Amino acid sequence: MTITTTQGQVALGLGIPAFTPHAISVSLPTWRDNVAYEEGDKRVVDVMVSGYPRFFIGLNIRKLAEICANKFGVQGEQCMLFPSKNIAEQCREFVERRSALEGTPFRPRLVQFLITPEDNAPSELEGASADLHIALYPSAASGHAKQFWQHTGLGISSRLADYCLAMLKKGNESPTTPPLRTKPSNRHYAAKGFAKGAAARTESIDDSQSNYLEERYGRNLPLAYGPSAKRALRRRIAGVLEQQHVINTSICEEPAMGVEGLAVGPSSRISEMSESDVFLFPTGMSAIYNAHRLATALRPAAKSVCFGFPYTDTLKILEKWGPGCHFYGTGLDAEIADLEAMLEKQSKEDPSRPPILSLFTEFPSNPLLRSANLPRLRALADKYDFLIIIDESIGNFMNVEILPYADAVVSSLTKIFSGAANCMGGSMTLNPRGRHYAALKARMQATYEDTYFDQDAIFLERNSRDSLRRIRSIDENTEAVCDYLRSRSIAGGASDGVIKQVYYPKYTTPENYELCRIQDGGFGGLFSVTFTSLKASEAFFDALPFLKGPSLGTNFTLASPYAVLAHFAELPWAAQYDVEEGLVRVSVGLEAKDVLLESTARAVKAAEEASR
Repeated sequence: MTITTTQGQVALGLGIPAFTPHAISVSLPTWRDNVAYEEGDKRVVDVMVSGYPRFFIGLNIRKLAEICANKFGVQGEQCMLFPSKNIAEQCREFVERRSALEGTPFRPRLVQFLITPEDNAPSELEGASADLHIALYPSAASGHAKQFWQHTGLGISSRLADYCLAMLKKGNESPTTPPLRTKPSNRHYAAKGFAKGAAARTESIDDSQSNYLEERYGRNLPLAYGPSAKRALRRRIAGVLEQQHVINTSICEEPAMGVEGLAVGPSSRISEMSESDVFLFPTGMSAIYNAHRLATALRPAAKSVCFGFPYTDTLKILEKWGPGCHFYGTGLDAEIADLEAMLEKQSKEDPSRPPILSLFTEFPSNPLLRSANLPRLRALADKYDFLIIIDESIGNFMNVEILPYADAVVSSLTKIFSGAANCMGGSMTLNPRGRHYAALKARMQATYEDTYFDQDAIFLERNSRDSLRRIRSIDENTEAVCDYLRSRSIAGGASDGVIKQVYYPKYTTPENYELCRIQDGGFGGLFSVTFTSLKASEAFFDALPFLKGPSLGTNFTLASPYAVLAHFAELPWAAQYDVEEGLVRVSVGLEAKDVLLESTARAVKAAEEASR
């Protein structure tokens, strides 16, 4: 089966990377394809077999859900699958609360399904079981359930689904109901890709080929290595695992992974920090969600602050859980004065409690690459006694050091830390010098629930071993591309160009970024670019000879029309914060620098021709 177009793109609807069983992106090669996807056009949604996991429920997860719905559900019920009872209960509470606001409360039923290997199971299934927790609800509540899945990132992973299906196959379980389909009232949360015949339009990989690809290119290991992989990840994130060992560890040394004998040096982040200050989660968004839950559990009830235009689900979490959110959408220094005035006013109205619960910000932000003035925000947090949680996914901790300004740092390890785009992961790191550290650490130690599937952790650990080398190369590539685009932009002095602005930390709030850039650190691998017309944006995007789809931080260059994908239903709202409809976001990869520059130049030429 042909999976690429004549331009070298992966065909519409197939997974990115190609021939990757657990690819986390999907090919949407043209601007028109992205708009059609958001509009629910059957031309696009009926051929999709992959997607970003929080937005697209994978085919194998749906297959497992069909089995569970058939086994435990009643007529008209649908279900979602979670790795723990606690998460299933959180889903039930969210669906009940949000549906009650609309006047028709639904209370999902919860079922536990313990799946154990058969006595004659293959070796990879020996000695382990899977404990699924199923939330069953009427189809009318599916939109709320999908919101929980998307916002929190706490649903089961595709690898866990495969593991369960392998055990059920041995037990001769099989689905007898038609595929689950949802029709939520909010189109934004539609289960896109629940397509007729989609399963038949895979990349022609049977089970044996899939296993080979996982083991050969993912260097797969037995699940028993999961705890060691997680410990190695925590040490790597804390900065205490010596880099020489990280790079040189070979497959034959795998039993030593994460155990006591590993060489450990001083932390490159904060000297007092240890691996025990790092907590792993299944996704970056689940780390953000749990950071917010941590704050609400420990601190007096109050609204949170979202400072700067964030990735969409961060704002949704702050708005839908807890008392609400103050939104400062530009994240520029001028808004800090507005924030301080609000804090002063709230503090005078009720001196007995902090004026806000916490402040969330990205460093830098997605997609505008703006960096907040962290020292000023930290000073306000100390004065008014609130928490600061910083998302470092874009800057990444090998370019910037922002922990000293935060009470907790969250990160999507799915992105450049992994790079391979074949597994999800997230982390939360507590600042041992923070004024609320003792309370935060005690609460996390008492309540933390490890729901990160061991096999996902094993793949992430292997992917991340050369993360420093990859990041340095990507930083260099991105700076070269952005310098070229900036020279052709109106903001960069080109009076007759079609490029309006290049958003990149080197040019966007550089004084704030430099406060946190580490020695030898770069500006990251992400930039956004805007044009003088929507027609020019479309031509530039379509002419880029790179992969097109959601996500970022991949080892290969990946582009998307960000506002169309993230804010299609609210484009005028996003535009008032400078996130224009025609904004193109590009995550630069490891391709040769001259290839990147030549390809970018051709796309600029296409934009210029379209403008004429």
